[in-house]
Order: sequence, then structure tokens, then C-alpha cells
Amino acid sequence: MDVLRDPNGLDFDRLGGEMHALAREAYPICRSITGDGVRRTLDLLRRHVDLEVREVASGTEVFDWTVPAEWNIRAAWVKNPRGERVIDFSRHSLHVLSYSVPVHRKMPLAELREHLFTLPEQPDLVPYRTSYYQERWGFCLEHRVLEGLEEGEYEVKIDSTLEPGHLTWGELFLPGESEQTVLLSAHVCHPSLANDNLSGIAVCTFLAKLLAEAKRRYSYRFLFIPGTIGSITWLAGNGEQARQVRHGLVAANLGDAGAFHYKRSRRGDAEIDRAVARVLADSGEPHEIEDFLPFGYDERQYCSPGFDLAVGSLTRTPWGRYPQYHTSADDLDLVRPEHLATSLERYLGVVRVLESNRRYRNLQPHCEPQLGKRGLYPSIGGAAGQRKQLALLWVLNQSDGEHSLLDIAERSAMSYGEILEAAQALREAGLLEPA
Repeated sequence: MDVLRDPNGLDFDRLGGEMHALAREAYPICRSITGDGVRRTLDLLRRHVDLEVREVASGTEVFDWTVPAEWNIRAAWVKNPRGERVIDFSRHSLHVLSYSVPVHRKMPLAELREHLFTLPEQPDLVPYRTSYYQERWGFCLEHRVLEGLEEGEYEVKIDSTLEPGHLTWGELFLPGESEQTVLLSAHVCHPSLANDNLSGIAVCTFLAKLLAEAKRRYSYRFLFIPGTIGSITWLAGNGEQARQVRHGLVAANLGDAGAFHYKRSRRGDAEIDRAVARVLADSGEPHEIEDFLPFGYDERQYCSPGFDLAVGSLTRTPWGRYPQYHTSADDLDLVRPEHLATSLERYLGVVRVLESNRRYRNLQPHCEPQLGKRGLYPSIGGAAGQRKQLALLWVLNQSDGEHSLLDIAERSAMSYGEILEAAQALREAGLLEPA
């Protein structure tokens, strides 16, 4: 089945369940911007797609940044004066401040408090906190647990390493008829956070599986990378590949129940911006289109002025706007199979627009061609105009070699699917040719 020509035969319910299963398997892994957690996660993805695992050594200069030392962790806990573990990394990977240096000490509660992070406004949740570029150690815990800690001497242990190693990412390239590339990017650096970003990882993985079996006009490059430093590292070492990027999306927060949100590329009116807007409008569901902001995920690196790639960000609820964001409540109950399935459907819809959006030339441009004798018009006239006939006339009228199918859909206020179907029918009838 050619999913780019006819996606209606796909079982999205089944795909949603499979994506959720992948997220469930990856959820316990403690990921960070480097280390074995990223490698383990990529190994899971390689069961589904033929990823190449790439690495760059610590200390490598990448533009204004330096690839940091590699961080790995085996255990972390805090024992109260009675020897009870009141904080334990083995219960949840968010309990440790990501990139904590090793420590094994005893200290009073007052000193320990300086290394503890909580959410007083959400006292039952564990926050996600990091310290990538300044050496420190710490723990994250529920505020109600912090308030219940007794005075006395506490034993603290973080069994971690921070030493020269590598930054690791996964990359999949699917060649198409053209070297021009569609970039799909998902960050893989967050521990035990399901929506941010196991949802984006799962959607991109299954989109790659579908596209691997399709006939492709464009080439596709999937990046499963650590946030910020990962995209910077990739861009620093892949200038030629970056110049081939024609369209791109950053995938995150795709498993919650929120409405879809799209943040435009820096260009604002790139074809990807228009394609996503058309797909969301055609869905008939609530959605929001927002202007570019140089803050957020890796779109801000791809859209930096030295590259200015046409890369936007398609999410459900954007980062920071749902109460579970960067907390232990961003779990597998928040991310649901049906939401993952619809997200995959929207992404596939965008790809379908990009693949099929072309300019055509009307081969009978002098007045309207006779559609009835070609079986494209009702044999009984006089009834009110029907949408299929209207779509045919719009495509014929605008196909002067200058207007794409997306242009026609926007001007006619008809769905892209209606315009594409009309163009296909007209081509089969010998009335259109590619411009």
C-alpha cells in the first residue's frame, strides 16, 4: 500500500497501541544529553527502523559550544537518620539532578536542603531538573516528602561518572527521487517523561517505518538527538546535508489530549508552514498556529540565521503549558494510544501534502474543456454546483504553471485532499501535465 497516495487503509488504532508499547518500554530508562541511557533508547528504536548510531567525542568544538563529558549513573539515594531511603533513584529516574557529579557523604538536613529541588505548588510531584554545564549534585523529590524530613544526619550517595566519552544520536536517511530533504527531529535526552518526549520519538519512529515502504519524491532524514547540544553538533558536522533540507518538523508533546499547535519556522511563510496549516484546517478540529519564537526545542537551532532552515514545530499542548510538564506526572497515563495515533495521522498528512504539492499546466487553457465527455461531469445539468466539479474547475483555472496545488487549496478554501483528487482525475483524463 502506498501510504503517501492513499493512507486510508492504515490501522491507526493498531499503530497507536504499538507506539504506546514502545513508549512504555523506553519509559524507565534514565536518559540525558549523553550516556548509556541514550544508547539503550536507540537500541530499542533499532528494532523498528534501521538507525545508524553516530557519536562525537567529548571536548569537540561545535560552533560556540563544546561537547560535554559523558554522564552515566548507576544508583543514587538519600538515607534518613534511621537508615531509611527517603529518596531513591531506583524508584524514578527524575529523583536525581541530571548530570550530578558523584558524591558519598553524611551531612545535616540543613546542608542537604541546599541540594534538594521540589515543586511547592505541586507538592505530590517530582520535578525534572538538570545541571549540564556546571558541576553540582542534587536530588528532586515531592515537596510533601521534603516537609516531612526530620532533623538529624543524612547519608547521601550518587554513584555516577562524568568523564570523557561521547555524545550519541540516531540517524536514519531514506533517499528519494530528489536529494532535497525533509527533516524530522525528536529529542531523546529526557528521562522518564512520556509526553516530552517519548511521544515524539514514537511518532517519528513509526512515521519512518511507513515512509521506508513508500515511493518517495523527497529524501527523508530522521534525527533522534539530545536536545540543543545534539542539533548543534549535527549542524556543525553536516553543513552539506543541512543545505539539502527543504522542509522540516521538530516532534514533541504528541501524546496528550490537547489540541494541535504549530509554531512556524523563522521564515513564517515557508511551504512547511503552509502545509501544516492546511492539514490542521482540513482536520476540522481545534488547533492553533503561532509565530516563530527563538525559544523552545531544536527548531531554534535549525532556524538560527546562519542556517535559516524551513523547520517548524508541530505538537499537541506546547512545552510548559500543561501541568504535568517536566514532572513525574508526565507519565504513561498522560500519553494515550489514541492521541499518538492521531498525531501520526497528522504528520503523515503533512508529508502527503509535501510529496504531492506540484504545479501543473492546463492542456486545454482556452475556456473550460468539455468535462462531460471525459466522464468528469454529470450528464444531467441544472443542479446546484457540487464540490467535486468545483474542485475540478478550480484546478483547471489555476493550473497555468505558476500555482501549486497548495496555492489552489488556499485560494479556493477547499481541502487539500479535494484539490489533489481533482488534479489526479484531470491528469488521468489527459487535461493536465506537470509544469
